[in-house]
Amino acid sequence: MSQYYDLGDRTLWNPSNGASRLFMSQVAVYQAEVGLPSGIGPMESDECQIDPVAFAAFVDALLAWHSRTRHAVMATVSEGFVATVLALADMANIEVSWQTAKHAESHYLETASDPYAKEWTAALQQKSRELVRHMAS
Repeated sequence: MSQYYDLGDRTLWNPSNGASRLFMSQVAVYQAEVGLPSGIGPMESDECQIDPVAFAAFVDALLAWHSRTRHAVMATVSEGFVATVLALADMANIEVSWQTAKHAESHYLETASDPYAKEWTAALQQKSRELVRHMAS
């Protein structure tokens, strides 16, 4: 069994029920964190519609939130969800605003006293690109 994440009449992602259930429960968590609706509609009869305008705003807000999260555990826990959302945005041809994230990363690296501080934006972009290949198959 699987579920469908559609943009209009185009299916962006068709995950298993388990992967979809986990993803949708995380959608609710991160909507509360960023204070915006995700644009991902309810799952009805194994299908949901994605509102591209609301989803684009959610993606940018989520990426900005993640870029400000320097708590090691929060950053690690959220990274997989953020990468999945970024991959879904890529498949929906939604332009992602990476500038805020890159600026936050740059500022953090300049001021960090943590000797293990590292660049994370490029790694997140790479992870989301890898997920696109898995989600599209």
